[in-house]
Amino acid sequence: MSTHPLVFGTYPTPLERLDALGLWVKRDDLVSPIYGGNKVRKLERLLGAARAAGKSRILTIGAAGSHQVVATALYGKREGFAVEAVLVGQPSSEHARRNLRAALAQGLEPVVASSWTAAPVLALAHLGKHKYFVPLGGSDALGSLGFVDAAKELAAQVSAGLLPEPDAVVVAMGSGGTAAGLAVGFEAAGLRTRVVGVAISQPVPVLSAMARHVARKTAELAGLSRRQTVMAVKRIEVDRRWVGKGYGHSTPEGQAAIARAATAGLMLDATYTAKAFACALERASDSNARIVYWHTLSTAPMDPLLEGAPELSPDTARLFW
Repeated sequence: MSTHPLVFGTYPTPLERLDALGLWVKRDDLVSPIYGGNKVRKLERLLGAARAAGKSRILTIGAAGSHQVVATALYGKREGFAVEAVLVGQPSSEHARRNLRAALAQGLEPVVASSWTAAPVLALAHLGKHKYFVPLGGSDALGSLGFVDAAKELAAQVSAGLLPEPDAVVVAMGSGGTAAGLAVGFEAAGLRTRVVGVAISQPVPVLSAMARHVARKTAELAGLSRRQTVMAVKRIEVDRRWVGKGYGHSTPEGQAAIARAATAGLMLDATYTAKAFACALERASDSNARIVYWHTLSTAPMDPLLEGAPELSPDTARLFW
């Protein structure tokens, strides 16, 4: 299998024990000082494939304040691609608006969709022969291979004695590719570790189906046997209790998690990581549980990415409500 990956991150990412909170944290927020988080591992594969295919432009899709859109715009520009994104509206927050402005500052060409239903049709209409499509969240089998590698990285840290074999890794789950890749990687590495995907939006059954579908395809691409593929898919547990009002909406539990994480020096966002960290805290409260929270939010400074960032135009401003 030749996927021609690029390298944007520094590996392995650190592993940190938070004794006061009773869990470990896998610090993928620190994967790059430019822009970290879970999109970096996926984009190494996806942009590498785009380059190998001779494409000059990237087309992606996401919510207006998507971290994946920021990462694709940033790393795409660094690799010489023009980047377009079909954007769908979401609840307004300063975090989301800064993300969109940062993406625009990297040269992102926005295409405004009226709804999630309209977005795929619009993306298809804009997909030409010189463009490579990066899916929602970077979550296809190729992108998720980055998290097969990540799971093996954690397995090596277990072998090195940095932590005991985890009972579960807890991760925010939107498009499902991170959870899928980890499940496949743990199966390939021979760990018993389960993957708890914390749903951050509705409809949860669709998120669950997406994650399991991507896990199957990723396992096939990674060369796992049919039995291993089945077992990898079974590792994924979807926890739906933390969604609240849906995508982009904060929750009381998430706000409490943000405050507790801050005492340990971790920065969370209300949409994804606060919900996942709340779940991790609950599971770690069982004194016998060995829980790893996988930190998927970039904590690199945003100010450098906002240099020269335009104010939102009327078209892009209406993406927030």
